[in-house]
Amino acid sequence: MSEKLKQKIMEFVALTKDCPENLQEKCFELLLADYLQQLRPKAPDVAEDVKQPKLTGDEGKKEGEDKKTPQQEDIAETDLHVKARQFLKKSGLTVEHINQLFYKEEGNFLPLYDDLKTTKAAESQIRVALLHALLSGMHTGDFEFNGESVRNEVQIRKCFDQPNFATIFKKNSELFDGFSNYSKTSPTIRLSTGGKARLAEVIKELQ
Repeated sequence: MSEKLKQKIMEFVALTKDCPENLQEKCFELLLADYLQQLRPKAPDVAEDVKQPKLTGDEGKKEGEDKKTPQQEDIAETDLHVKARQFLKKSGLTVEHINQLFYKEEGNFLPLYDDLKTTKAAESQIRVALLHALLSGMHTGDFEFNGESVRNEVQIRKCFDQPNFATIFKKNSELFDGFSNYSKTSPTIRLSTGGKARLAEVIKELQ
């Protein structure tokens, strides 16, 4: 037994004499146990054991913030395909109308709109299709959409009329170029002149 431990034991014995006789033994045990516990090497705490790097600059951003997300930009007229610019001019629209509905990020056009401003499933499906065609036209000049992409979006928006999905397109066939029946195997549909006119109306209604 080390001299230091002996000394501590004698101290504890002296301290316990001040306690009631029936508690002296218990007090001594507690004092000694506490002292021996302090002598044992501490297991490193998880928070202390793992050295946390200091977060500076972008690394110190709050959780959920993407430090790589570039700043959202307005769309310039020169960002649009020439056919899209022609469409705007013919329809009495400007790039400001487009900026109410879309923004630019890393060269892509992403939607700002959420509300289609209709409660009818059929009208929602047509508006989604027209806006998909607008997005395509802005990039490539081809005002067309993929019917299956439209299906996915109306499902997400909870305005999917499953039994009438193909019928809705057929009933609005005047909006589409050379359209007769919808087919999953060839879901790309191009807007007709009437479809572009209806698209212009929707753009104005969503402002």
